[in-house]
Amino acid sequence: MRRAALLAAVFLAVTPWQASAQVPASELARSVDIPFEEFTLDNGLRVVVHTDRKAPVVAIHAWYNVGSKDEPQGQTGFAHLFEHIGLFNPTENVPGGLMEPLRAMGATDWNGTTWFDRTNFFQTVPTSAVEQALYMESDRMGHLLGALSQERLDNQRGVVQNEKRQGDNQPYGLVYYTVLETLFPEGHPYRHSTIGSMADLDAASLEDLRQWHRDNYGPNNAVLVLAGDIDVATARTLVNRYFGHIPRGAQNEPAQADIPTLSARVDKVLHDRVPNTQLGRTWVVPGLVSEEAASLDVAASIFGGLASSRLDNALVRGDETATSVSAGYQPFQRLGMFDLDVNVKPGGDADAVSARLDALLAEYIANGPTEAEVERAVTRRIAGVLQALEPTGGFTGKAVTLAEGELYADDPGFYRRQLAAYGAVTPASVKAAMQRWLTRPVLAIRVEPGEREAYVEAADTRPPPAPAQPLPITPRAPMPPVGEMRPLAFPSTERLRLSNGIEVVYARSTTVPITRIAVEFDAGLAADPADELGTQSLMLGLLKEAAGDRDAAQIAEREEELGAGISANASMDRTVISLTSPSANLDPSLALMADVIRRPAFRPADIERRRAQQLAAIAQERSSPNGMAARAWPALAFGPDHPYGRPMTGLGSPETVGAVSREDLQAFHARWIRPDTAQIFVVSDKPLSEIAPMLDAHLGQWVPPASPHGEKNFDAAVPAAQPRIVLIDRPQSPQSIILGAMVLPTTGHQDRVVFNAANEAIGSGFLSRINQDIRETRGWSYGLGGSASGLEEQVPYLISAPVQANRTGESVQVLIDQYHAFLTDRGVTPAERERIINANVRQLPGQFETSAALLNALRSNALYGRPDDYWTTLAPRYQALDQAALDAEARRLLGQAPFVWVIVGDAATVRPQLEALGLPVEVRAAQ
Repeated sequence: MRRAALLAAVFLAVTPWQASAQVPASELARSVDIPFEEFTLDNGLRVVVHTDRKAPVVAIHAWYNVGSKDEPQGQTGFAHLFEHIGLFNPTENVPGGLMEPLRAMGATDWNGTTWFDRTNFFQTVPTSAVEQALYMESDRMGHLLGALSQERLDNQRGVVQNEKRQGDNQPYGLVYYTVLETLFPEGHPYRHSTIGSMADLDAASLEDLRQWHRDNYGPNNAVLVLAGDIDVATARTLVNRYFGHIPRGAQNEPAQADIPTLSARVDKVLHDRVPNTQLGRTWVVPGLVSEEAASLDVAASIFGGLASSRLDNALVRGDETATSVSAGYQPFQRLGMFDLDVNVKPGGDADAVSARLDALLAEYIANGPTEAEVERAVTRRIAGVLQALEPTGGFTGKAVTLAEGELYADDPGFYRRQLAAYGAVTPASVKAAMQRWLTRPVLAIRVEPGEREAYVEAADTRPPPAPAQPLPITPRAPMPPVGEMRPLAFPSTERLRLSNGIEVVYARSTTVPITRIAVEFDAGLAADPADELGTQSLMLGLLKEAAGDRDAAQIAEREEELGAGISANASMDRTVISLTSPSANLDPSLALMADVIRRPAFRPADIERRRAQQLAAIAQERSSPNGMAARAWPALAFGPDHPYGRPMTGLGSPETVGAVSREDLQAFHARWIRPDTAQIFVVSDKPLSEIAPMLDAHLGQWVPPASPHGEKNFDAAVPAAQPRIVLIDRPQSPQSIILGAMVLPTTGHQDRVVFNAANEAIGSGFLSRINQDIRETRGWSYGLGGSASGLEEQVPYLISAPVQANRTGESVQVLIDQYHAFLTDRGVTPAERERIINANVRQLPGQFETSAALLNALRSNALYGRPDDYWTTLAPRYQALDQAALDAEARRLLGQAPFVWVIVGDAATVRPQLEALGLPVEVRAAQ
């Protein structure tokens, strides 16, 4: 274990320094390299191995060449349903399921996903747990069916149907179904959604699912990627040991699919409970392996994907008829989809915006992009690739890139061809791709405010399932244990001060040539004036509208030229302006960031445009079930006068945002965004000695204004807890959002290691009691949890539980009963204690694999007043915990669990259920 090095806090002596020029995209692309080796087992399993010794972890990804496009009529949703069965249910030789041992071994980034073209299962595990993880992955592949029962099928069917309800319940949540059903003819493999239909999910039988596995999940239909702290010789031995005995299965030939063209433009109008009209345009275009894929992606980025996009400049910043725009290219195995979305300004003329959208697109297709636009789009894409490849696994890492290449292109190194394709994109190639594909008839969808079209629910009852014979279980040798763990090697923390006294906190990460910087101010949403909530969000949104000698478009263009990203955000306790940049372009990126922080213009026209956008965001938030709940609970828990008793999204209300003046914004910036409230955090592959002169040149000469800096006041008392229910009526909701809130008697500076460990038993994580009960046993939710939020001054505890509408009251009662039992006679069990301690100790070495994770660790240490070596002290602290200590801390902080319940749902369905619980019920109309 390396101790963090604390350097003396001395003022930086500025060394000679010169500004450097930006590095072109071609040079950034040359830094992308994922060396790999591959082999194939006798049973057809293709294996790809990438060695990366940066951390003692290995990403294990199993990808199958089956997705929703391969589902026959009447079996929509089967691939996704079976992913759930494989992910959450027992196997023949791991009868307790894979989730418990995965958590106990300290796995991170573990999940499974399904899309049109593939199903995957993945986890990143400590090196000493690789054998156990491979045993489990192979049992999922070759020894699953004997453990699949009707009860488990019914349970996961319910979970999946609640996942569908959760997505469908969101604003604009039903649009995608119409897009697919209109663009693709009957029988086309891409015509139905991956989630499937309620009717097909209802009809799925146990024998159907068994046959689905036999047909699609053999080793000859799979790619296994091992990336991380492993070499090919070790991988070959272990993969043969655990997968070599699995027989070949049926050969799945992924469905072929043509690129359909509509015979004429199709215009459709839908309705939803939304505050503004949304316009959409969609075409089916070539897919991932097409030679035109890169040109189509660049075309979308330039038109509506980049911050400097043509749609942003024309509709958002130009005539201000839209509050947001987007354009995207989604590449799939056989085809792709090119789509545009425009959110019309509330009260605006949707017909005029629609005509303007079509005219802008026609001009773009006719004349193509400029060389500068192409260069910016390509640079931004390659910079994004650099960042995505930092982790070994997860949703975006190197294992994903290798698996996709092998599965879709028979080449793990397909990413090289993709990067070369981006390097070859020209204005002419973009123009040619658009003229070939976007001049065809388009699907134009308009979603207008109003009542939703009828929702197709699952059947209330299903006929009794046909009896299915039990299948034999093939025993294997016992699962290997987890080996000896390596301790966490957290990088040394270095410190210095700039010429003006701003402290710099630094750690080095050399995995990718990326630098991350967070300039953090002791402000946060708690600093918003009580009578002008939303001021800070409006101010932060304006920082990149005009700063220094650049306007919004020029700032966006400069970011894109550099491959950099600058963002401005606020938590409740801190305000942060962040920079992520290719290290080669750090100096000019810092120069741009300094302008954004120090020299915002707050031009009147920009203020009015951003005000309109923020008002539209408030309206969107008030139409979303999650947004409604998030706006309601803080005042109920903390009281309306407390700095934390305000909506924690920070958007404010129409009344307060409408009243903020330019002088208010300038005053807020002067009071809070200043060097004497700032601290800078840096993680980079460059040493601090190279970065410090750049920081000092751009931020070290910054002088605070003469006026005093802001001070937050937390004197307002938190009201006594009064358990009750506040029901927010949202008609036509197939699902209810349940939030349970209480304020704990603790602050962020008081360490919660013991409490958080105890809470894993009841509330936090997939294996928590409340999730296992309501999701895994009853099938009423896609997922729920309860945890303490890390606020600095006073810590709230929140339960978040989206559940199917007809089970809302029962779910609240289950939650009340579970917490009561946990806090009285059913505290942490020996098995829970062992799993929790093992998991938290073993996950530490893999917890800081990325520079983003390191940066967050530095920032949280500062926020909560922790020592630099905090993370390296955790393992022995966890190991010393016993059940009594866990129970005592949970009972001390949660007490009698006096939750106030905020529920967003259809009152006509939900209110009678809630009134039966015996708690006071207040019904509020949706705002």
